[in-house]
Amino acid sequence: MSNTPMAASPLTRAVLEIDEYVSGLGWDQPARLFALVDTARLRADQPSLADRLGLQDEPESSGLTPIEQDEIPTDQPLDEFLGTIAWPDAVVGCALVVERLMLPPSAEAQVPQGLNEAKLARWVAEHPDRQEVRMTVAVLRDGARDSALRLREKDSATEVLTGSDLVPGLAQALTATFEE
Repeated sequence: MSNTPMAASPLTRAVLEIDEYVSGLGWDQPARLFALVDTARLRADQPSLADRLGLQDEPESSGLTPIEQDEIPTDQPLDEFLGTIAWPDAVVGCALVVERLMLPPSAEAQVPQGLNEAKLARWVAEHPDRQEVRMTVAVLRDGARDSALRLREKDSATEVLTGSDLVPGLAQALTATFEE
């Protein structure tokens, strides 16, 4: 499995497990979507799938198993795509991994006025203080959320930041995928 801390909540462990998995794929990856299922329920309801995923040897404690979904379409804005998702009842949560460029808060005052989305993206990409970041955000049906941020320049498992409110807009968009 992974090297995630056992003291962490099941959601935090799932977020860190996903971050570790995607980290192994390297940078410049497309966005990735994961369903989160209750591990004990998966073992009971689908033992052959649990066996293929290597879950039969896992401790019996409660936990979440991330299951990667099909590729996210690149020809559709992410928020529009998320609006098309409907999860079956067996899915207790979901997670999304995206890479983005970020600027420090001090750069906000420097943003030129009147830029369209494409020009703003180009301006950010050329800014000397930009940071490449990988965000892993997960939510549960009950509203719980967690996230992990990994900077490309500090690409180490010991440098991953975690917290429930690191990417609130993305967490809110994922939570909306569970609303009817």
